[in-house]
Amino acid sequence: MSVIPFDERDGFIWINGNMLEWRDAKIHVLSHGLHYASSVFEGERMYNGKIFKSREHSERFHKSADILGMRIPYSVDDLEEIKYEVCKKNNLDSAYIRPVAWRGGEQMGVSAKLTKTHVAVAAWSWGKYFDEEKMDKGISLKTSLWRRPAANTAPTQSKAAGLYMICTMSKHAVEDAGFDDALMLDYRGYIAEASAANFFAVKDGTLITPTPDCFLNGITRQTVISLAKDMGIPFEERHIKPEELPDFQEIFVTGTAAEVTAVGQIDDHYYTVGPVTKKLRSAYEKLVLV
Repeated sequence: MSVIPFDERDGFIWINGNMLEWRDAKIHVLSHGLHYASSVFEGERMYNGKIFKSREHSERFHKSADILGMRIPYSVDDLEEIKYEVCKKNNLDSAYIRPVAWRGGEQMGVSAKLTKTHVAVAAWSWGKYFDEEKMDKGISLKTSLWRRPAANTAPTQSKAAGLYMICTMSKHAVEDAGFDDALMLDYRGYIAEASAANFFAVKDGTLITPTPDCFLNGITRQTVISLAKDMGIPFEERHIKPEELPDFQEIFVTGTAAEVTAVGQIDDHYYTVGPVTKKLRSAYEKLVLV
């Protein structure tokens, strides 16, 4: 399948207060964010003209930047207007939206006190994260060799670009082995998440998810937990050992891109797309359209 590279597409991208032609939205090669990963971002979805959990994403964008010591020069209210402006300019009512902030090229070196924080917002049409046919039987995961770092070794509660380097490495490795995505453990050996989605398991009707003490507590994750509680589904948040994988009947992952995606295989363990997964997926699909 032919895919148009992102830097060769048409449309409009907002950067630092200006709506630019898509192909003119560029940064200098000597930007601090490129060399030292001083960058944060968000991933959001618009459904039928409404960005799901938009304000929560804008607030998290600010929080991520604060953790890295960056000041976003646009308020949450500003960002809310900008995101909708970008979607309107690109004639989108269903879209994926990517706000990103990075330190510029005013200073080069580990120290970045003199740099300015630059902000851009892009939006494009994007369907399911995984192929539709895989959604019916569930995607396959393989345990990665790379692990999520401890909270005192990396800014784990920030959606920081640098944290995703090991995700890309992990996903490439498992794709080469014929799997769809990576299952990442944390620094202690507990199950953490997929490469870019939170992890849920079902055992005897109880929904179980890892404690987010060294990885991002996703907005979709929080939404699914709230739905489960409203539906009266028994729920546990705790550390999960890989040795427990054979005991689970259902597995699924959540994220803005992944939404609610069933898992059919992890390493040599197999799962069905069961009733709890189906109920929560259906409830989530209804919620985003409200």
